[in-house]
Amino acid sequence: MLLKAIDLAHRFPGTDILFEHLDFEISPGQTVALCGPSGCGKSTLLSILAGWVKPWAGQVERDDIHRIGWVFQNPYGVPERTALDHVVFPLLCHGMSRREAIPEALQAMGLFDLEYAADRRFSELSGGEAQRLMLARAVCSHPDVLLVDEPTAQLDTRTAASVSEVLGNLAGQGMIVVVATHDPRARDACDRVIDLADYAPVGAENVDGDAGESAAARVDGSVAESASGNIDENAAGNVAGSVGGSADGSLAGSEGVRS
Repeated sequence: MLLKAIDLAHRFPGTDILFEHLDFEISPGQTVALCGPSGCGKSTLLSILAGWVKPWAGQVERDDIHRIGWVFQNPYGVPERTALDHVVFPLLCHGMSRREAIPEALQAMGLFDLEYAADRRFSELSGGEAQRLMLARAVCSHPDVLLVDEPTAQLDTRTAASVSEVLGNLAGQGMIVVVATHDPRARDACDRVIDLADYAPVGAENVDGDAGESAAARVDGSVAESASGNIDENAAGNVAGSVGGSADGSLAGSEGVRS
């Protein structure tokens, strides 16, 4: 299993190049931090790695990768469903019974200090609790690659440090973990750091955060087809579950999963 970027570059119509000449390989057991100033293309690069956005130049190779999980910066869930329901759901999709799934779900919630909230409705969770819930749920989807966008943005200092440590250890379960972050604690918990500022065009000014990162790949719950509408059809065709729930209250994958 290998995730490989080959001479990647990206820009959106009417904007400057975000990054160029980006090459890397990530193997199972590695946790990689994507860093850089706002607007440098961190969320955009996650979208490209997931296959949701087609790069302007270069390519991504996903060797023997079958499932890609995504934890969005803004958590989404079904308001009336319990926290445990959200974490159990991907296990049920894998064919487990609820009785079989509950112990594993509680164990995943325990990784993020959430066991106490198992019976709380999603609408009753704080922003930080909801964010940690999405991380626990992503773990239970058993992805080959886990993409995490700003996981500590809504967390207090103590909780952020704990979550960063857990993210740093998740790769030990045999997955590839890629984390977009501004948080030095999350960065330091990773095995490697890719600073996108190092891949900005020489002499180019940094794109404004609102015009760059946000407009570039707004994946707040629906798949961003980018300003140009370019989608990597080789990977995006299998993306599922990018929203938290449907109007009838049924659960869907709030961490995007490609299978």
